[in-house]
Amino acid sequence: MILVLLGTQNNSFHRLLEEIDRLIKNKVIKEEVMIQAGYTKYTSENMKILDFVSKEELEELQNKADLIITHGGVASILQSITKEKKVIAIPRLHQYQEHVNNHQTEIVELFNQKGYIVGIQRVEELEKAIGQVEKFEPRKYTQNHDKMLKIIEDFIDKI
Repeated sequence: MILVLLGTQNNSFHRLLEEIDRLIKNKVIKEEVMIQAGYTKYTSENMKILDFVSKEELEELQNKADLIITHGGVASILQSITKEKKVIAIPRLHQYQEHVNNHQTEIVELFNQKGYIVGIQRVEELEKAIGQVEKFEPRKYTQNHDKMLKIIEDFIDKI
């Protein structure tokens, strides 16, 4: 099962769901797809879409998932890599009114550079990333407050 996490920001991320829907229709994605959509209102016969789920339900879905595709939110990424899941992350972008700025591009880039995720910058790269993730061996993430502070400091230094 593929789990797609769009977080709880009060912004839509239609672009990602439209691309996933296209990949399902073109049989690039053959697995069941579950969406935690948050405020993104989207309908599809190809995916099961849940607006908001409890913390317990989210954890259960993450545990069952073979692959997690997520927006570039730190919490969604951390929750997924802590569970040692293969993760593809795509940032929400300001130019599409998906977020207040483009900070998620840098978050995705940092986690990608550190080997925790397959990070892409555009939804059009998703098909290629799905092909890559099969062979991708994510670096094991262990919760370490010093390590997290370093990631955050690196992110702030780049701003």
